[in-house]
Order: sequence, then structure tokens, then C-alpha cells
Amino acid sequence: MKRRLALAVAGLTTIALVAPPATSMAAPANPTAAAAPTSPPPEANFQKVTLNDRPGEPMDLAVLPDRRVLHVTRAGDVWLHDPATGRNTIAGTLDVYQHDEEGLQNVAIDPGFGKGGNNWVYLYYSPPMNTPVDDPSTPDVNEGDAPAWGTEADFAPFRGVIRLSRFRLVKDKLDLRTEQQIIDVPVDRGICCHVGGDIVFDAKGNLYLSTGDDTNPFESGGYAPIDERQGRNPAYDAQRSSANTNDLRGKILRIKVGAKGGYSIPSGNLFKKGTKNTRPEIYLMGVRNPFRIEVNRKTNELYVGDYSPDAGQPDPQRGPAGQGKWFVARQPGNHGWPYCVTPDQPYVDYDFATGQSGKKFNCAAPVNDSPHNTGLRKLPAVQQPEVWYGYGPSAQFPEVGTGGIGPMAGPAYHFDRATTLGRNPVGWPAHYDGKPLFYEWTRDYVKAFQLDKQGKVSRIESVLPSVVFDNPMDLEFGPDGALYVLEYGDGFFSENPEAQLARIDHIGWDGNHSPVPQVSATVTNGLAPLTVKFSSAGTTDPDGDRLRYEWYLDDDNRVDSRAANPTFTYRKNGIYEATLKVTDQRGRSASVSVRVVVGNAAPVVELVAPVAGQPFRFGDTVRYEVQVTDDQPVDCARVSLTYILGHDDHGHPQTTANGCTGSILTTVPSGHDPATDNLFAVFVASYTDPGGDGLPALTGTDEVVLVPSR
Repeated sequence: MKRRLALAVAGLTTIALVAPPATSMAAPANPTAAAAPTSPPPEANFQKVTLNDRPGEPMDLAVLPDRRVLHVTRAGDVWLHDPATGRNTIAGTLDVYQHDEEGLQNVAIDPGFGKGGNNWVYLYYSPPMNTPVDDPSTPDVNEGDAPAWGTEADFAPFRGVIRLSRFRLVKDKLDLRTEQQIIDVPVDRGICCHVGGDIVFDAKGNLYLSTGDDTNPFESGGYAPIDERQGRNPAYDAQRSSANTNDLRGKILRIKVGAKGGYSIPSGNLFKKGTKNTRPEIYLMGVRNPFRIEVNRKTNELYVGDYSPDAGQPDPQRGPAGQGKWFVARQPGNHGWPYCVTPDQPYVDYDFATGQSGKKFNCAAPVNDSPHNTGLRKLPAVQQPEVWYGYGPSAQFPEVGTGGIGPMAGPAYHFDRATTLGRNPVGWPAHYDGKPLFYEWTRDYVKAFQLDKQGKVSRIESVLPSVVFDNPMDLEFGPDGALYVLEYGDGFFSENPEAQLARIDHIGWDGNHSPVPQVSATVTNGLAPLTVKFSSAGTTDPDGDRLRYEWYLDDDNRVDSRAANPTFTYRKNGIYEATLKVTDQRGRSASVSVRVVVGNAAPVVELVAPVAGQPFRFGDTVRYEVQVTDDQPVDCARVSLTYILGHDDHGHPQTTANGCTGSILTTVPSGHDPATDNLFAVFVASYTDPGGDGLPALTGTDEVVLVPSR
């Protein structure tokens, strides 16, 4: 079970804990260069404040200069949190393709945002295009799944792109008409996995975009997916992407955005522009799923976290066990995938047609002989990461612990005395200055890395180890010096109960806590006119301060009531985030909201079949039935059912079907043993009603987890 030592309260979480034990030390690469250890600030000096506890399926965040926060969902919503009112509103919604892991992946703001009329917001997303989707009238056939075997004509309909564009943020709305397309990354759709991307900028304004290898890992035994068999879908061969110098996938791209969209190539990338069979956009190659990257604009260092395949043990006939990596890139290079984990951990050249193992790959001079390769044959030498670790204890880096493998590269903190010690200071102290953060999605923690003069990790310390970081998706320091956190929570490809956007303040400067608001309503759904009685009962302040109440009950930023327990009548249909903002005597505030739906009821979705506890084995065809109850006529064509392969704390969507009934083939995970590995099948049903008459569409979901029979 996960730690739950914090006091969780509706709308806010307060951390008040004793100081942790002295920080443990990693063996420094250069002991003489390692700084003397100092104790971190007491955890009682920090407070975690929830900003949005209904963020959808959260993917990424971006803090604006005025402390507003954009955060996005995979389904295409762009949320905006406004600290002036505490309100959370939808700034825009993109229409996105969502098979497997695709959708809206990332959000970032221009480095000049807020200056000279610059209001550009960058989004990395999957446009729908004309990609096949499942036809609900054929419940036993899924037209949205790409074939595992076939011809180029069979695979061609599933060729798509993930697009990086930018849009103008006008006040609190994204103007989707202002889209400037920057770059398209070609992908193979209808088949899993690794399409996530991250967007960061360096001090010169160059944009870095990380891309996954877009390769199915489930038929490779947990080792390198290098299936070259004729007729096999190329999506089973990572040599066509990560190891291909002429492909944008499995890379970190470095470009300069043009004034009207598009881009140019800055100097200093891996291949010079015009080099035959290469893409000049490539800065780093040979990465598998660099889900989170960050740039330290003071040092121009690029921090990268890269995921590994799932093999639990090394196999001399196939290669090393799964290894997560974190590294610092100061120059372009090749980081090995799918040939090597590190320079001294090569995979084996395995023939999927004969089942025979060849030689180990040469990490000093890897060669890409795949028939799917369109780039150079001879590749650059594999670079050494700063940190690498597997499922078990790490001899080199014991501080990273044990468990799943989900490395995420976080930001380096920059202490600014003027910002940190301003009015109502929340900025983190100088102890963390210059230290890049590392967070683990599967292990629910944050660490701080100390780099020596040679740039190696000389020390690893836990960051607020008693604070709950529940599957952290993104971390970013704001202009106020506080740490903003987006948490995914426990669950799979939907809004989970623990999902939230939060801010972690350092309150050790003045000892003043934010209030702890709570809100309730007598009714949250009905027809207009709808009269609702709201209550702030349970709202407290840890310091006993007198509180000021502000209620924002409709769709504008005007205060509708300052009473502790107001009554309000809704006369128009719509969805309202009724928000209570509470402020103490010294100006520190927090907010919480309750959703009121007028004129439309959210659909209730129930997975009638399968049911929890139902016996099954991987490879079985499982029949499903979804029942939807709604105040509008139910259209089964709007029902979707996603099958997800669950493994430990994470999952990979395998297929999505449409319709109230149908069947799902539970794919057999090659290289996984259901008898020993923690594998399970997750079925997520979703239904979105049509809305209409001024009402936005509402969505209901249900989830069932099946554990295979042993």
C-alpha cells in the first residue's frame, strides 16, 4: 500500500511532519569534488495545496508568469487554474485521436510569454485525420486495430502524425483559430506504444521536443523489439524509429520556431543539414520513451528520463533486464535504444524468424541493418547515462529504491531571494538551488540530484519523503518559487480519484499556512431554475486566522456572495464549477469547488460484463456489455471500451472498441509470466452524451479489473 501520511482535506492537503533523518549519500563519482552534505529544511515548513481535484486524465502542466496554470488531459481538454479567484475553467478543447496512448500529450508556453503581446501556448497532440476507427455495427471485428501481419497496403491506412502547434491564449481562452502548425511527427496508429512527448525551451529560445519509439513491446519477451520478419507490421521494430537517423521518433528534436509557424534548424544538432539519410532536427537519438525532459537555462543542460522494456531478469540469449535511465545531455549524441541500455549493457541480435540469438550489439559502433531502416547504417557510439537502475536494489544508486521503472526528469530549482521573500512567500529555500529534481512515476517519490564539477551525480537526497506524490506526471517551479505538481493517481486512462493539480509551498519564511476550505451543496443536478444551498462547514485555518469568504458560483470572475453559507439560483442550463475561495488575515488563500449541472444529467455507465473476479486467462476472448443510463436517448455508437494490459502500477492500452456489446481478445504478453508477474486486464467503459441546447456533453465511466487464473 502507498504511503498516506498526509492529512487529506477537501480542496487542500496540509503537510505538518517532523524533519526526516539525515540524508543518505550516494558514492560520488569524484569524492573530492562532492559538496559537503547539508540537511534539508524540515518538512513541517512545507504545505501542499490542491488547485484542481478533478483534472480529467492529467498529462502535463505549464505555469504562466502571472501564476495561472494550464494543464491538459489526454482527451483534449486544456484546463486553466486562476489563483486570483481559485476557479478552474476549460480554456479550450481539441478534437484528438485516442487509440492506445494517443491524444493530447503536452502543453508549454513560449519563453517570451507575457512580453510584447506574446501569448503563444504550444500543444503536442494527435489530430483525428482519416485513421480507421472501430465500427460498432460489427461487434466481433475491431476496424480501429492495425493488423499485426499484412502488406504495406494493409498498414498504410494507419499512418498518422502527432502534431506540434501553437495557439494564442486570449484572456482565459485558447483561440483555436490561431493555430500555427510547427512540426508533424509521423507515427503508426492502431497499435501500442510510446508516443508521449515533452516540450521545453533553452535560454536561446530553441525548442526541444521528445518523442517515443512508437513501437509495440509486447511480442519481444521484455527485451529489444527488433522484429524484422517479412509481413510483420513494422511497428514491432524499433530500429525503424529510435535507431533510424532518418526518422523523428525515439528522439529529442531541437528546432527554432518560425515567426509564422514552421521551424528552422539551429546549429549544433547531431547531423548537419543536408547530410544524406538523416534528419537535421535530431539532437539526441536512441531513446525509447523520454516522457519527461527539462532544460536548465542557466547551465544549458538538458535532463532526460527514459523508460526501459519490462524484462525482470537478464537473459544471455536476449540481453539485459529492464533499466530506467536519467542523463544530462550537454551535446548531441546516441543513447543506444534498441541496441544498448548503457555502453556496457548490449542487447543480443535476436532473429524472430528462427528464434536464434546472434552476437551482442557493439555499443561503441552500432550498426542498423534492419530492412525498415531508411537512415545511416553506421551509428554514433552509445553515451553513458548519469543514473541507471532496474527493478531491484541498485548497487550504484541505492537511494532510488526498488519497484517499477518510471523515470521522469524534473526541473532544476533556481533560488531567487527577491521572489522568494516577497509578500506571502511560498518559494523554496536555497537548499535546493541548482539541484535537478528526479521523480519516479511508479515509486511515488521525488529526489534531488547533486551534480559535481564534472557533471556527475555525487549525491541523491529524498525530497519531502512523507508528502504524497501519487504517480507524479509533471513537476514545474512557478515564478513564485513554489513547486507545481500534476498527479495521475492510481488507475488507468481515465480521471482517477487521487488525480489532482497541486502546489507545494515553502511556508518556513513566515510560518503562515493557507486555510483549509471545504464545500458542500444541497443539490448538484437538476432543471433550471435550480436553487442550491451551499455550505462552507468544516472550513478551518491551521493558524486560527479570521477568514474571508468569496463564492464564484456562475461562469464569470465576479464574486457572487461573501457569506459563509449562501443560496444561489441557476436560471440557465450549463455546468458550473461553484468555487469557494477562502483568504486569511495575512492574504494567504486556498479554494475548493463543487460541480453543479443544470439541465443535463451525467450518464451512469456500468460494465455489466465482464465483472470483477470473473475467471480468465490471457489469450481468451472476453465478451463485454455496457449499460448506460442517461436523461437523453442513449446511442450505443458513442460507447467505447478500452482494454488495458496492467502491469504493477502502470498499464498499456491494447485496443479500443465501440458499441454497447462486443468482444475483446486479451493479448498474450510475450515475455511475461502471469503466474509470477503482477499482470492483469483492465476494461474501461466510457460514454459521452450529445449535450445540446446550450449544454456541454457529459461523460460517465466504469472500470473492471480482471486477474488471470493461476
